[in-house]
Amino acid sequence: MARRTRTRHLLGVVGITALATSAALVSAPSPDAQAAVEAAASSVTVTPDPSYSQEKFEGWGTSLVWFANATGDYPPAVREKLAKLLFGDDGLALNIARYNIGGGNAPDVKDYLRAGGAVEGWWKAPVGTTRTDTDWWSADDPADWNPKADKTQRWWVDRIKKDITHWETFSNSPPWFMTESGYVSGGFDANTDQLKADSVDDFAAYMAGATKRLEKAEGIKVDTVDPFNEPNTNYWGTKLGADGLPTGGRQEGAHIGPALQQKVLAALAPALKKAKVRSGISAMDETNPSIFANNWNSYSQDSKDLVDQMNVHTYGTGQRTTVRDLAKAADKPLWMSEVEGDWGDGQSFTDMRPGLGLAQQIVDDLRELEPKAWVFWQPVEDYDNMKPGGESAKGGNWGSVQLSFSCKKTDTLASCPIYTNTKFDTARNFTHFIKPGDKLIKVDDTSSAAAVTKDGKGVSLVHVNSTTAARDVTIDLSKFRTAKGNATVTPTVTSADGKLKQQAPVKVVGGKATYTVPAQSVTSFAVKGVSGVAKNAGLFSKGHSYTLTGVQSGKAVTVAANGTSLVLGSANGTVAQNWQLDARHGKKGARQRFVFANPAEGKRLAVRDNVPVVEPDTGKRDPATEWIMSTTGDGTWTLINAATGRLLEVGGQATNEGAAVTTWMANSGSNQRWRVTDVTARK
Repeated sequence: MARRTRTRHLLGVVGITALATSAALVSAPSPDAQAAVEAAASSVTVTPDPSYSQEKFEGWGTSLVWFANATGDYPPAVREKLAKLLFGDDGLALNIARYNIGGGNAPDVKDYLRAGGAVEGWWKAPVGTTRTDTDWWSADDPADWNPKADKTQRWWVDRIKKDITHWETFSNSPPWFMTESGYVSGGFDANTDQLKADSVDDFAAYMAGATKRLEKAEGIKVDTVDPFNEPNTNYWGTKLGADGLPTGGRQEGAHIGPALQQKVLAALAPALKKAKVRSGISAMDETNPSIFANNWNSYSQDSKDLVDQMNVHTYGTGQRTTVRDLAKAADKPLWMSEVEGDWGDGQSFTDMRPGLGLAQQIVDDLRELEPKAWVFWQPVEDYDNMKPGGESAKGGNWGSVQLSFSCKKTDTLASCPIYTNTKFDTARNFTHFIKPGDKLIKVDDTSSAAAVTKDGKGVSLVHVNSTTAARDVTIDLSKFRTAKGNATVTPTVTSADGKLKQQAPVKVVGGKATYTVPAQSVTSFAVKGVSGVAKNAGLFSKGHSYTLTGVQSGKAVTVAANGTSLVLGSANGTVAQNWQLDARHGKKGARQRFVFANPAEGKRLAVRDNVPVVEPDTGKRDPATEWIMSTTGDGTWTLINAATGRLLEVGGQATNEGAAVTTWMANSGSNQRWRVTDVTARK
């Protein structure tokens, strides 16, 4: 959970606005230039391309804390309405839930955490236990467990278990007796490890034991267990006042650096086995892709092998494609496992900006990260905390649904009202149309996301128009093999004028359909009557020749004079720059593996000792000669070597003639992106 980053998010929004205003004051565009910009924004053609498809989408989800802890004992009418808003077919239709295994402060520590933040731990301390008593717990002693723990969050588990297809348990902090500070809100130094080194095995046993007890008590199967939450950050710190009581740190959190993370993973695998929990391990739920990549790249191969699923948050958005490529290199599923934000200027339930901001965040995450699931931090927020005077003077728009976290059992829906903002509405434009089992596909528009339906006979496309003018959106279906004569495109629009308003179907004429979307809107297009992949839709055709041109350098990958190594060269049409598809292996779509040959020498492109080389083709399959290609739909690609996980790049970001073409870990640099051009001689 990244609530401690709210200030950074709000400042980011304000900062961007200020910068934009400042830029306008410095150099306002000429009327002609402004007119050209508006004209360009007034129409867009979007081409969904099923030749580049991701694996089956698992769905949409949420963490249950803190809202489940806060509302699990609310009046039945309030809880039921809330449950339908989140998990019902007419609501957000979520099908993934992440259960927080609480750490829990010592019995003698007065609660100082935010509303809903004090999640009860699964331990049971002896009478009279204090914060300084840390050696009493044993995972093997049933008396030290509380099987009735966490009643409120578990009400939610019982209520929604028929709606959930994937359960995950996770930890924000170990119990207080396993921490260095003795508090679950973090260490006294937020930059140092909070989990005690001699408590690693106990923590692993605690995660496994709590997961087992949850499964047995609630009749569910937990699919993955993540022992971390934004661990390699300085968010989680506890401050004490003059009286020795906590004054800072309002939620559970624990700094756990990469070295200690690996020790936890090594302990968790046998702990799960001992507890007879068949869950996989997910990790490490880092706050942004950059820190995730830093952690992951520091892991040993043994540690990486222990991770069954890679989880990342996108509170920071840089290097999404880095984590995408790391996941492909590791051949592991990837989740966007948590995000939220404000995207507005004070609490509002009608302002379209929060809804548009969330929608664009989802589009960008799906397009750049290629996750198998997209998960809210929590779509329900404390209305009292979000109203003006709460955590900010103007209030905020965190959460798609807001209600007070201080309602009483005697309240009603009238006295404990539930509010939804525009984020609730625009999120449904995604969750109602891109469904579990669908396959996300490539689009060439940064404001759109698309998926082929589970049955393969249709497409769902969601388009975000954040501008203040209407826009003509043309959907080009030429990349599909078949478009029936009665194919239709049905828009469903969310704007200031209405929520999820279905419009009349638009006929497909000449393989295209055009619809004018309103200003500041999110539109879902349900396309029926298309299927398959057009013959010319794929990136490569057998027997064709291609050049690989560096985005940064503008020069082509060239076989050097020694006939073995690769260098940059100005495009000259020589065979030393021509590459042909030699073979395809593995899964189709976004994780397919390609083998490239240089026809002049009868050799193929490989990586040996982390160096790209062209070498004789032995005729045998070899991962060192296989490349996975990724794109965001912008016409550029990264090439990931299947054996090493490293990307083809230009060393040192050089651009000069003869510069060495090398490999390196994924970093989203422009020196790792390539344009693929068909240079086959036409007859």
